[in-house]
Amino acid sequence: MRTCLESVQAYGLRALGRQYGENLLPRGLDITLCDQIFLIGSGLIWNIYFAAIAIAVGFFLATGVALAKFSQNAWVNRPASAFVFVFRGSPLFIQFFFFYALFILLPRTGLEIPLGVTTLTIDTSALTTAQVGGLVVLVLNTTAYSAELFYGALRSIPKGDLEAADAYGMHGLTKFRRVVFPSMLRLAWPSYTNEAIFLTHSTTLVFLSAFPARQQSGEAFYYARYFVDQTFNPFVAYPIVAAYFVALTLIIIGIFALANLRLNRHLPRERRQRLRFRPQYIR
Repeated sequence: MRTCLESVQAYGLRALGRQYGENLLPRGLDITLCDQIFLIGSGLIWNIYFAAIAIAVGFFLATGVALAKFSQNAWVNRPASAFVFVFRGSPLFIQFFFFYALFILLPRTGLEIPLGVTTLTIDTSALTTAQVGGLVVLVLNTTAYSAELFYGALRSIPKGDLEAADAYGMHGLTKFRRVVFPSMLRLAWPSYTNEAIFLTHSTTLVFLSAFPARQQSGEAFYYARYFVDQTFNPFVAYPIVAAYFVALTLIIIGIFALANLRLNRHLPRERRQRLRFRPQYIR
């Protein structure tokens, strides 16, 4: 039987590729508890990768979409509203399958864009991988949900704050940077925290969809399913995945709580919104 130290060496970074661990995954009676803990833990690297980049990129895109939807110009707000409606109204799992099929149809040689006397060739083969194509889908999905949250926050900004900004002579970018944007974040932050948690949990769908896992490199749930198929025991691998995601959720809550304190630092202590972890044990 393999020791826990050997399991760490063999599978601690195995999710990044075969060159970082054993060439083959453990099979049958050779599987130990440490193998499951550390191989599933290595898969969590990809969950963190998907969540971190999707949240970071989606945040800025969502801000732009929310402002477009809030615009009085129909040519601007209608496309933004349609984008939000489509991605919020369709299941994420279906979006993975749709975009994978779309990326497959792109030319394997890449897209060629004429630029005067030269031609720009964009490699599209990477879009069919989970690490790129799946990430694109997550970014678009969280952009739509976050944009709706930010749009609601924009509509909820007290008129007195806007009138005070006008009275101080703030207009345009200065008004947005010093009044509108901070107020929008402060109002939307508790709900946006839930969106970040939901997105992190949704990363388990990437390798369940059409996007393939290359060289048996997948995220945490991918390896959990593998162990269940090998051992026919779902009561070890799945609780390990759940424990990892509970810990990851607590970390996200802690990080967003610190940001929430920063956003509300100008308010009296009794008026500050606090993010608290309150698990609901009985529904």
